[in-house]
Amino acid sequence: MVRAFLPALAKADDQWAEALLSPEEAGLYCAMDPRDRHHAVVVARAILAEQPSASRELLRAALLHDVGKSTASYRPLERILVHLYTPAVPPEPRRPGLMGAWQRNRHHHCYGAAMIRAAGGSARVAEIVFRHQDPQGDEEAALLKRVDERY
Repeated sequence: MVRAFLPALAKADDQWAEALLSPEEAGLYCAMDPRDRHHAVVVARAILAEQPSASRELLRAALLHDVGKSTASYRPLERILVHLYTPAVPPEPRRPGLMGAWQRNRHHHCYGAAMIRAAGGSARVAEIVFRHQDPQGDEEAALLKRVDERY
């Protein structure tokens, strides 16, 4: 919770992350909020610790699983509120303010997958990102969801 107000406390290993990502994906990763990059690296490394044979695509998806949240900046209070409560909201049209923060939280997997595809990133990475909220039999997406929920 403290990082919500002090993003400088987020220390992502950007060099490690960028070495795994394609150049197109690295551009998306670098545009993410430092707090989301920190979380992404923690999740990717936890997956690697749990499953040392994890595919490169899964690790890249872990690094980008929250990229859809980077479509707009969260204010600290919004960041806390959306983790406490997010109602059912439609993905479009995109809204400003708290409604937009709820949309980003609820639909970031859709936005992120579209961003990865549009940037020329891996189709499989985009698919894992899209499915990480509802894996529907995709074992890699299920692992990402499980680890993400711990952190």
